[in-house]
Amino acid sequence: MGRLRVFEAAKQLNLSSEALLALLKELGFPPRGYTSYITEEEFDAARQRLRKEKRQFKETIKKRTQIEGTEKAAAPPNVAPPTEETKKSALKVPAGKRKKPRTGEGERQTIPSPRPSAVKVTPYMTVAELAHAFNLPVAEIIKKCLQLGLRATLNHRLDLDTIILIADEFNIPVQQEEEIETEIRRGEAKPRPPVVVVMGHVDHGKTALLDYIRKTKVAEKEFGRITQHMGAYVAYYGDRPIVFLDTPGHEAFTAMRARGAQVTDIAVLVVAADEGVMPQTLEALDHARAAGVPIIVCITKSDLPTANPDRVKSQLANYNVRVEEYGGHTVCVETSVVTGQGIEELLDAISVLALELDLKAPYDGPARGVVVEARIDRGRGNIATVLIQEGTLRRGDPFVAGEHYGRVRDMLNENFVSVEQATPSIPVQVIGFSGLPEAGDRFEVVADERTAREIAHRRMLAKRDRILAASRPKVSLEAIQEQIAKGQVKELKIVLKTDVSGSAEALRDALEGLSLDEVRVRVIHSGVGPITQNDVLLAQASEAIIVGFHVRPLADARQLAEREGVEIRTYKIIYAAIDDIRAAMLGMLEPEKKEVTIGRAEVRQVFSIPKQGLIAGSFVTEGKVVRGASVRVIRDNREIFSGEVISLRRFKEDVREVAAGYECGIGIRDITDLQAGDQLEFYVMEEVKRAVP
Repeated sequence: MGRLRVFEAAKQLNLSSEALLALLKELGFPPRGYTSYITEEEFDAARQRLRKEKRQFKETIKKRTQIEGTEKAAAPPNVAPPTEETKKSALKVPAGKRKKPRTGEGERQTIPSPRPSAVKVTPYMTVAELAHAFNLPVAEIIKKCLQLGLRATLNHRLDLDTIILIADEFNIPVQQEEEIETEIRRGEAKPRPPVVVVMGHVDHGKTALLDYIRKTKVAEKEFGRITQHMGAYVAYYGDRPIVFLDTPGHEAFTAMRARGAQVTDIAVLVVAADEGVMPQTLEALDHARAAGVPIIVCITKSDLPTANPDRVKSQLANYNVRVEEYGGHTVCVETSVVTGQGIEELLDAISVLALELDLKAPYDGPARGVVVEARIDRGRGNIATVLIQEGTLRRGDPFVAGEHYGRVRDMLNENFVSVEQATPSIPVQVIGFSGLPEAGDRFEVVADERTAREIAHRRMLAKRDRILAASRPKVSLEAIQEQIAKGQVKELKIVLKTDVSGSAEALRDALEGLSLDEVRVRVIHSGVGPITQNDVLLAQASEAIIVGFHVRPLADARQLAEREGVEIRTYKIIYAAIDDIRAAMLGMLEPEKKEVTIGRAEVRQVFSIPKQGLIAGSFVTEGKVVRGASVRVIRDNREIFSGEVISLRRFKEDVREVAAGYECGIGIRDITDLQAGDQLEFYVMEEVKRAVP
């Protein structure tokens, strides 16, 4: 027999994969996943066990038939229940071989079918799939969905929260099943190369450092000599490979740098000797600490006249990074890519730290890794740089990454040379993706391309539903405030639930009494009792908020409200509810604008200034004149002009304001008619908050 995966062996034995895995576990073999290989010994043991149990079951049925035939005429005596061995044997007959006994209307099955301890479910199962998993009619699942406020059809996909709610209604324990079974790999883990991330502030010499180490001109290929992508490169210290991740340093790629820190073993924190610790240096430090990655400090540009390594070490000490010179445990190396200073010491420090970490990974079995970067290449299509973490990736392997799948058509190393396989810690550029994955997506080899396509499709549906849920309008006071400010909403709708009917009437009248011309408060529904899913669905459909007085939402209603974005506010004091809604309405109302007179003046003389127009030589009689204030020109007790004070001078100096009792020159925008004796009235418009009754 050649090598068989679990699902292939199960098909030959006419079993489900779950049944075969359970049988192997019962026989004492180590657990494994659906895509695992089983040995010939395991296959033969399972086949012999099934044959034995099948014979025992047939003998039991034959004996029972003989007994029933001899006692057919007599009254049926009380037959002892079947032994545990019989039950066990009956249950283990392969699927498709077991005959189901016919049962009359009043009969009971002798051998009950036990319910599993926990039903395995996956997110976004259809109603039909869930009914099959629960061994229930589809109509029962649809009925329960309707009770939960969800109109579902046979092919409607349910999220994990809804599946758990339905399972609770039927008292069925569930367990979330992993999309790709965890593989227990055979054989011992072997040493692997360390993965080192080079992090630091922009233009502190990260790519130049890698360029010197690899003896290639990577920096010259980057736009502006600043790294635009996250690249993975292999360098050698003696005969030992070291994998470097070069993460961009500027803020636009902070998220990419964070992903880089999560897949690495060692972080090299690059700090320029002339500039010292910068904001992105601290960000990189935080990422490395959050990932639990040991740090090696590399002080670059040590050859510059302005270099001050001691200042850098002192700055790092202020952020709890103490180098060995300062009594700490962090290795610090001073380097220069111009002279080559410290490069060997840096590589040696990385190698020593890697030996201390004892980095190992399994080389056998399907590959798993992380997408480092992805791009579209003309001629090759979608390409992603993948860092292998477990197993070995080979040409032709089917895989899934995020919402995309594919088959490895080709693999390239960092020098664009085609390779046949990739082992742990080795980055390769994989060709054959159905779409463009995102940096940080998990890359996993699966049994076949069909499985990969199904997993990717489920993930795509899940992502689509998440996007739809995020785009669904949220119903909250803050959202309604924004809509009112845009003129989209003219009323605040409320679903009101209280503990007693008297409170419902009183609170309803009080809330609706807050209505104004601009915003009207309308209680679209009021009732007595806890807040239910029907209340949430009504509020969601009507874009209303829910107000509860001395009541709380039921658990399923609270979960539905969180999922649909419906706001629930509960109160114990009626005045607190009124004040809260009143305060919210105050924020919704446009403030009133009130005219406030700030001063008056009399025009004594009019000057005509070229390019400036008319200037009113005036005497301030009341209040003050302020540059930028509005002004009315009054002649014979009649307003003849209104405008804005655009210039204000006292003697030859520009001033901001002039108080009463002083003379000044006032320039008014666009005025063409001004005479001595005219009265000027100055005012400003102030916003006054609206009052809610």
